[in-house]
Amino acid sequence: MNTAAHCDSPGIMIQSMTHQYGGETVLSDIQLTVKPGEFVTLIGPSGCGKSTLLRLVAGLESLQTGRLHFQNPSDSASSESHEHRRAFVFQDSSLLPWRNVYDNVGMPLELKGISKTDRCAKILEQLKRVGLREEDRTKLPRMLSGGMKMRVSLARALVTDPEILLMDEPFSALDDILRTQLNHELLGLWEQQNWTTLFVTHQVAEAAFLSDRVIVMNHHPGKIHETITIDLPRPRLPELRETYPFLEVVNRLQKSLSEVV
Repeated sequence: MNTAAHCDSPGIMIQSMTHQYGGETVLSDIQLTVKPGEFVTLIGPSGCGKSTLLRLVAGLESLQTGRLHFQNPSDSASSESHEHRRAFVFQDSSLLPWRNVYDNVGMPLELKGISKTDRCAKILEQLKRVGLREEDRTKLPRMLSGGMKMRVSLARALVTDPEILLMDEPFSALDDILRTQLNHELLGLWEQQNWTTLFVTHQVAEAAFLSDRVIVMNHHPGKIHETITIDLPRPRLPELRETYPFLEVVNRLQKSLSEVV
């Protein structure tokens, strides 16, 4: 976990969470705690409920069974309220095709009723933070590369100043070089902001590079198979991927995955 800065983000506590679709159980008795400022990744075979779990934490789906709490780092009290600021980054960038970059990023602020003047500085700050240039702000989504679309999607999530960041395979459509670059940039942002982060991926090396812990999930129904702590130093630079300790972690994750696939 990032301990370089004080963390004001809440932790996430999931107790006995079970979820069904059409009578089929997709999540069964999930018990999971994500500490304040921790980066936790979910991996597992398709259909094991990773995305469903993320959507439940985001409040995009209603909890059926179990409890979802948010733990404030400054005290011992926990809350089931949805007051904590959560941002969701989808696998698809989900940009509105008729809105330019600037207006896509500013949409959450617009929906909150924030004036054009007040949201301008926030939008420009996030565009700069994710590496987009001043001239990119007027471009429509069809004019953007896959990597640029994902940067816009990330900026749109960050413009609300989230405490909890939820990411559902955000880099899956990108080539390996760009994916590695955005992994590194995301970690840089996370180390600055200390968001409590829950991330979903199918890529084992990505999970190893980003995470404090990796949750390996089983399927039919979705359960937690194993929790693996990633004991690699931070900050993590791209060269880490070439080291023996990193490859050891990747091999351990692959072994755990092979037990559930």
